[in-house]
Amino acid sequence: MSDLCDKTAVELRRLIGRKDISPVELLESCITRIEATDGAVNAVVTRAFDRARKEALHAEKTVLDGGELGLLHGLPVGIKDLEATDGIRTTLGSKLYSDHIPNKDQGSVANIRAEGGIIIGKTNTPEFGAGANTRNLVFGATGNPFAPEKTCGGSSGGSAVALATGMMPLASGSDYGGSLRTPAGFCGVVGIRPSPGIVAAEGRPVGLLPFSVLGPMGRTVDDAYLLLQAQMGVDAHDPFSTVPDMDLFAPLKSADLSSIKAMITHDLGAAPMSKSYRSIFAERVGVFGGHFAATLDGNPDFTDGDNSFEVLRGVNFVAAHGERVRQHRDRLSPNVVDNVDRGLAYNLEDVATAHLQQSRIARNWLDLFDEVDVVICPATSTSPFAHDQWSVSEINDEKMATYMRWLAITYLPTMALASGVVLPCGLDDQKMPFGIQILSAPGRDRLVIEVAKALEDVLALHPATMRPIPDLTKLTG
Repeated sequence: MSDLCDKTAVELRRLIGRKDISPVELLESCITRIEATDGAVNAVVTRAFDRARKEALHAEKTVLDGGELGLLHGLPVGIKDLEATDGIRTTLGSKLYSDHIPNKDQGSVANIRAEGGIIIGKTNTPEFGAGANTRNLVFGATGNPFAPEKTCGGSSGGSAVALATGMMPLASGSDYGGSLRTPAGFCGVVGIRPSPGIVAAEGRPVGLLPFSVLGPMGRTVDDAYLLLQAQMGVDAHDPFSTVPDMDLFAPLKSADLSSIKAMITHDLGAAPMSKSYRSIFAERVGVFGGHFAATLDGNPDFTDGDNSFEVLRGVNFVAAHGERVRQHRDRLSPNVVDNVDRGLAYNLEDVATAHLQQSRIARNWLDLFDEVDVVICPATSTSPFAHDQWSVSEINDEKMATYMRWLAITYLPTMALASGVVLPCGLDDQKMPFGIQILSAPGRDRLVIEVAKALEDVLALHPATMRPIPDLTKLTG
């Protein structure tokens, strides 16, 4: 891996700052990689190469002139196609918006640009982010870089694939029920789900529901953290947006794992989990578990978590898409229609009960961290499946009650408002990426990222747990 586009974002930013490489060289390396590999995986669905080339030339001049350089100066960044980008098509994965070109960046994108990031293009997502299979009626499916006929997860699937294949060093994501964490797990990259409000989400349809967050993705923890620092910012239009903990602006250090207590759980006590993934997780824990001060086998209390998630997600979907479904049902993907239809079937008492359940879950989660520092579990419940399926319908001969149920391993922490990081952890029994989640209480973002950085170093020492890299020759041949 000698191409510039394969280097880490942190190293590339250092090389640009030292004038060892030009932002123009780096951009061209990324464009070359996109043109060579994206035909096989369909990750970068809208390309902004002409504008990016102009911005790279400007970035190069700023370096040569000794100008002030931002955190991301000269680094190409992919933006998930749910985020509004000034002058660049933003479809939301929907036929209703297939020609939509915003005239303003949303805040998270504006912050990236302000720190010198160069938007290279938009990455694919399911329609309105509904579902963990990046497939829509505008662009089709995005394939997994390890097996293009399989799903890359979703809804930040295009970003995960673009990173795994070296199309760009950084990419944005968003996460509700696992939209950032599932594709990170399926594609062998890093995703950070920050606490609500760390990255302002001023466009969230229901402002008082904090479950959907914006966050960074990268190939390493350091890279994802760098992007998080650029994305952060306060916006009063997001009622949860607050000035981030100043520790998040400091250089990242590895936690001392010998001082960290970790709860180890293969299913959070309530999530469907395939037999093979239970076994693989236990095997991987055997590799890294001894590095912690203590590991506790146990489960958080996620009683009623499934109901709480389904009902409150229904509230969000009816608010955001109810009118669209009434007016355009035949032009929308089945996941969007399904969410709205089920949401409309709930009554006020159902919603009130779900809020009570979620509040109890969140408070119990906070109390858990009086005893431990982090919770570690698998990032997904099963190996990537064929992307011509919309979702997983069965695990261990158990029928999934809804198309989302197989994602409980990620949506249950959402109900707790957890902060978390997904790390690559080798390959599964199907030779596909296997990932783990490191989770903690909301507001403990710095801790969970430091633990992830330290654990990433441990995993890199062992062939069975190091970050897998796809064979690009199979995508370019």
